[in-house]
Amino acid sequence: MRFETLAVHAGHDIDPSTGAVTPAIHPSTTFERDEDGSYTKGYVYARVGNPNRTALEECLASLEGGASCAAFASGSAATMAVFQSLSPGDHVVAPKDVYHGTAQILTNILALWGLETTFVDMTDLAQVEQAIRPNTRLIWVETPSNPLLKITDVAKVADIAHRSGAVCVCDNTWATPALQRPLELGADMVVHATTKYLGGHSDVTGGAVVAKEDDGHFQKIHLIQGTGGAIPSAFDCWLVLRGIRTLPYRMRAHSENAAAVAAFLDRHPSVEAVYYPGLREHPGHATAASQMSLFGGMVSVQIYAGRDAAGKDAAGRDAAGRDAAMKVAAKVKLFTRATSLGGTGSLIEHRASVENYGVVPGQETGTPENLLRMSIGLEHPDDLIQDLAQALE
Repeated sequence: MRFETLAVHAGHDIDPSTGAVTPAIHPSTTFERDEDGSYTKGYVYARVGNPNRTALEECLASLEGGASCAAFASGSAATMAVFQSLSPGDHVVAPKDVYHGTAQILTNILALWGLETTFVDMTDLAQVEQAIRPNTRLIWVETPSNPLLKITDVAKVADIAHRSGAVCVCDNTWATPALQRPLELGADMVVHATTKYLGGHSDVTGGAVVAKEDDGHFQKIHLIQGTGGAIPSAFDCWLVLRGIRTLPYRMRAHSENAAAVAAFLDRHPSVEAVYYPGLREHPGHATAASQMSLFGGMVSVQIYAGRDAAGKDAAGRDAAGRDAAMKVAAKVKLFTRATSLGGTGSLIEHRASVENYGVVPGQETGTPENLLRMSIGLEHPDDLIQDLAQALE
């Protein structure tokens, strides 16, 4: 069955009692036992299972080509569950340019619990190889990366992981299974912030882990899901499942619009650098083209601060670059200045200030101060380009 058909039908069964073509929402927190004490209808308690969650998990497993799925209340909760399935003293290899929330989980939460992490440039396979230790149990991949859109060769990193006795887990939030299939490339598990493109409308928070095999390792994640209780509500599951029905077509439009915006920015004199793997000069373009069907809806750009611009703030950061980026973000009219991504409307944000908010001193982000991250929405691309053109004047 082709992906577009799966997106419409997976997890969507006709209600046998009413004939409803849209699934009902089941907010019940508990379920009736049979007279003999059994639960032949399959549900006991909402933390352990819910009909809407089951439907979403079946859908996501089908879309990614996996054996099983565990849905969570957020992408960070899903990420946390993957790392919690390891043991104190285990070692993780992760990208330097990883989502800042993932880095915070590893360095400020689970490091205290005894989990060890080495951050490397995952576009350099030699660095990945050199980071492997006898206690390495997991290699975390994020491609395209957030916010510099670096591209990791999933198949090659998965091979390194398996030769080392480790599992390979890929954060596929930005590409989605509509554009990239990490399990087919060799990854063992895929993580999503379903908040983003899968939900697709900026109105739900959620996460998920999809496993190629429903093995002992994944059963640990299921245990963490049901016992820890970081689960999505029935309505949240319903919203994500609804959003998935249009995912293939939204991702095509996001990608087409982002390619047009990136091409415009790449030619603009006020732009220092553009990060979009669809540009042929992007260092990861060939790898992205080999493992993605399109290049996604995210674009990052560094704003030129001026040849004579100079100056650092009290923390030694690039104040001129930050001011130049902030001025552009302040002038947009169609883009909304907001965090997150994957919704129908275009968003823009000064990424360094978002990543530095509330972090432990000394662990500030390495994201350039003149960088703006953009989630390109479903507006007409010419209108988005015109908006950026006037903001860059």
